[in-house]
Amino acid sequence: MTVVPSGPEFSIQDIPFSYRGSWLNISPVVAEKTYADDLHLVSHQTGLHPVLRLCPEVAAATVVATPALLTWRTGPGRIEAVYDGPDTLRLRGRRLGLRVAAAASTLTPFSGTYLYLDPVDGAHVFTSYETGRRYRITVLSGALRRAEGVEALGTADRFLDLAGDQPWEIAIEEYATARRPYTASATFDRLCHDRSSEFTTFVDAVAPWRGTDTPSAELAAYVLWSATVAPAGFVTRPAVLMSKHWMDKVWSWDHCFNAIALAAGEPELAWHQFHLPFDHQDEAGALPDSVTHSEVLHNYVKPPIHGWALRHLRRRLPQPPDRAALAQTYDRLSRWTAFWLDSRRAPGHDLPHYQHGNDSGWDNATTFDDDRVIETADLAAFLVSQLRCLTDLAIELGEPADRWSREADRIRAAMLRDLWDGERFTARSPRTGRRRASGSLLDLMPVALGADLPAPVADALARGIETHLTTHGLATEPTDSAHYVADGYWRGPIWAPSTVLVEDGLRRAGHTEIADDISQRFLALCEKSGFAENFDAETGTGLRDRAYTWTASSYLILAGGQEERRVRGG
Repeated sequence: MTVVPSGPEFSIQDIPFSYRGSWLNISPVVAEKTYADDLHLVSHQTGLHPVLRLCPEVAAATVVATPALLTWRTGPGRIEAVYDGPDTLRLRGRRLGLRVAAAASTLTPFSGTYLYLDPVDGAHVFTSYETGRRYRITVLSGALRRAEGVEALGTADRFLDLAGDQPWEIAIEEYATARRPYTASATFDRLCHDRSSEFTTFVDAVAPWRGTDTPSAELAAYVLWSATVAPAGFVTRPAVLMSKHWMDKVWSWDHCFNAIALAAGEPELAWHQFHLPFDHQDEAGALPDSVTHSEVLHNYVKPPIHGWALRHLRRRLPQPPDRAALAQTYDRLSRWTAFWLDSRRAPGHDLPHYQHGNDSGWDNATTFDDDRVIETADLAAFLVSQLRCLTDLAIELGEPADRWSREADRIRAAMLRDLWDGERFTARSPRTGRRRASGSLLDLMPVALGADLPAPVADALARGIETHLTTHGLATEPTDSAHYVADGYWRGPIWAPSTVLVEDGLRRAGHTEIADDISQRFLALCEKSGFAENFDAETGTGLRDRAYTWTASSYLILAGGQEERRVRGG
């Protein structure tokens, strides 16, 4: 074996081994917060489903993962895996055998995995009820030592054994019902070279500024590259899932951060990220809560940060969208905004409301501890920003713009009149009029308006934000709060999106020193603890899903901004 792994090494416990465009990965993660002892071939078609268990004959094998190559090794023994396109894996071994087994041992009329020998080409095929796909194992060199459970029904061990006493190589394909017998189009070493080159091209595009001051840029890029899937099911475009662990969806605000991070180097992919949820906009103009392969959820929405995001996206695109693309975007953004104006304002009220914490993206923030249906300043601020964006788009397209500008002024005035208490914003019930302040960072998020805030308000928000700052970044609930929970989701941990929104707003409001501080702390946090869904605010430990793309994107956004300011000297 002559392949030398290239690219950043990463822990397979934290980040799955996958490939751009693939719905497959190799990982020990087999369900939410559930880690198996063995690595599994996992498919994300119809959900997260472990299909095949990959068990080296020596259980204590060390696993080394890089973007192009996954290796099990023990003494002189090696097993290596590389992708031969999005739906096929090649594995080879020397002095180390492998068992490829069905992850589920029981086959029922509605669940489980069946194994048969295909008389057409002599390959063994596993079929999965959970994914609705087939997994063909073709032996390219060497021979099977044993095949167990072929055509077995009910509960049975179903596996193929490859012996370690001779070199072997196999291909594993995921497909629907039938395809031509597998033929190797390239050698294993050539596949490794090609995958490595593809990843390097991607990194050079999205993080050309990387250097010693941004040591995690390549790994952040890998998290995005490997979490990208080809269009399938309800995923209408090439999409960056939030993760190829259990958070294998596109939520309708997470996608904005991925779009911004990709814009300069992968503009087409970035444009697809921005528009994907809009492909599922309903008659009322609302975006879905989330989209995945086999499911679109509309029981909640997400906050309207899309005007804010579109401005950042357009500033980074190397070429402006053509008029047709801009007109479509204007129409979609108009309908999304009209949903909040027409369907989420109580009669006689200027301010829109959330129906649940999930609508805000901050599911269990302390802002929602009393009333759940509330008018909040973060929602008002995001909507003002979106209305300003629509005003600019309308002028650019020659459409009437005054209605958007007037509505932005109206909501901004109501936000300051009805929710500002002199030091921070409160939330208000649209039914009872009851107002309440909380300790949540959510109450300070109107700082995202930047220079569109009165200076005294921006100054007060900046002071409040400083009280949330720990060694590692912005705690979503102050660590000295009675409601603080170290792993409390939005009741304490540090999150990437709130960090990016606050950093950007502070910078545009003129508070560059604290913005720089927040950016540097978050970058250091990711360099220490990776790209977790969120982080313990006191220890910096990564929490929940450990391969989260909006965290990786936020690292790239902030690191790229830092390098840009360094180059221009400000």
